Amino acid sequence: MKTTLEVVGERTLMSARQIDRIIARLAHQILEPDDAQDGVVVIGVRRGGEQLARRLATKIEEISGLKPGLGFLNINLYRDDDVARALPESEIHEDVTGKVVVLVDDVLYTGRTVRSALDAVTDLGRPRTIRLAVLIDRGLRELPVQGDYIGRKISTNRSEHVEVNISKAFSKDDRVVIRSENDAGA
Repeated sequence: MKTTLEVVGERTLMSARQIDRIIARLAHQILEPDDAQDGVVVIGVRRGGEQLARRLATKIEEISGLKPGLGFLNINLYRDDDVARALPESEIHEDVTGKVVVLVDDVLYTGRTVRSALDAVTDLGRPRTIRLAVLIDRGLRELPVQGDYIGRKISTNRSEHVEVNISKAFSKDDRVVIRSENDAGA
């Protein structure tokens, strides 16, 4: 017997303006520690963290006048589950050794993606520190991973799905929604 997921309800968690304000706050928080003044490398986890990383890097440059390193990480080789997807290769042009690396993802959930990203980054070199920035922390962790910079914490259950739509630059279409799903027999 097959089961499918039926979307029961959807509600908007964040509008485009709210996302933009949160990105500004996260950028300020990333710049607060003294070690961030020596240069930051912002690395977005492919797919979800790419656009958020771009937006954070742009905002950090606007605030500080210093352009952070920017890269994108494909973690497929480091996953411990069957979630591997066809993604573009990693694009990391900065040496991460001795740098402050800020890993960026859109949603923090079980912690497995972050664990994979940590393994991938440490294969590139030995950063001075690695921090985690996420737009949404939805809880339900399976691994002891916590965000350093969190846009918004929400309580969810496993039947809900958080969807982040964010563009390279501000767009009125940016939004975060949560969908409730029920199993439907087929």
